[in-house]
Amino acid sequence: SFMRRTFLARCLALCLAPAVAVPAAAQTAASFPSRPIRFVVPNPPGGGNDLLAREIGAELQKRLGQPVVVENRPGAGGNIGADTVAKSPPDGYSILMAANTFVINPHMVKQMPFDVEKDFAPITLAASLPVAMVVHPSLPAKNVQEFIAYAKTVPGKLNYATPGPGTPQHLAAELFMTQSGTKMEHVPFKGAGQIVPELLAGRVQVFFGAINSLLPHIRSGKLRALAVGGTERVSVAPEIPTVREQGLPGYDVDIWLGVLAPAGTPTDIVKKLHAEIVAAMNTPEFKQRIAAHGLDVIASSPEKFGEVIRADLARWGKVVRDAGLKPE
Repeated sequence: SFMRRTFLARCLALCLAPAVAVPAAAQTAASFPSRPIRFVVPNPPGGGNDLLAREIGAELQKRLGQPVVVENRPGAGGNIGADTVAKSPPDGYSILMAANTFVINPHMVKQMPFDVEKDFAPITLAASLPVAMVVHPSLPAKNVQEFIAYAKTVPGKLNYATPGPGTPQHLAAELFMTQSGTKMEHVPFKGAGQIVPELLAGRVQVFFGAINSLLPHIRSGKLRALAVGGTERVSVAPEIPTVREQGLPGYDVDIWLGVLAPAGTPTDIVKKLHAEIVAAMNTPEFKQRIAAHGLDVIASSPEKFGEVIRADLARWGKVVRDAGLKPE
């Protein structure tokens, strides 16, 4: 009868549906990518994340056989570029190079255009950029303890520079002041590039910044490095002790760089991007090229990067609250 035929047709349609869907899903990773990939850097050209994105992009292009186009979308502390990727189709063709400003912004910005945990799929925590604490050589301090003692004699008189409020460089200084009981004056700039000339001239006296741009001036004696901010000394300058070694055991700051895709990107595409990026980054040539810029390869799993994002969201939230900073 007609009813029976309709019923059978429905059964057949239901039975076939999964069989049709599976090869389609499997096909996406197999045929991915079939067109250019956009790699968004939420900063102007020339910084550490721009450099790393271009190095990774060039390798991905060779491995995947499709162009990888680096697109600089600066503004709003990285939120404009990140938002572009958050709202892109979750198909693997738009990826983001984020710095750890990504997990600081939610505590510093009142109206976030996206949710850092819900709107992204982590691919890999790619690299870290060690932070150094440098001072103008006119300061009578050769180490962290001497600096703390001196800073306490001139409360609010020392100026520390940052590339803007809510940057890792800013929170590195706030964390230092909270833990050492010192008070310094915040002088924000529009970017890290403007800071070094002001430091060299002695108009600002203190900076917690990426070690790569500071090393030449440390080596020439124009700046004095008091410490590095991470839990361990760094390979490019093993002679510089950590802040922790010098009496502030809870201190830990670096700048990390990681790759993310929009939430909902198929797991197999995330896995493919992860596998290719990590394979490229773990070659000795790649490590050597980025080490010349002070970057250390991490190349974590997506899961590990997800854990770091969650842990750092909580950690920086506490630093912001302890420092009494208010979101704007």
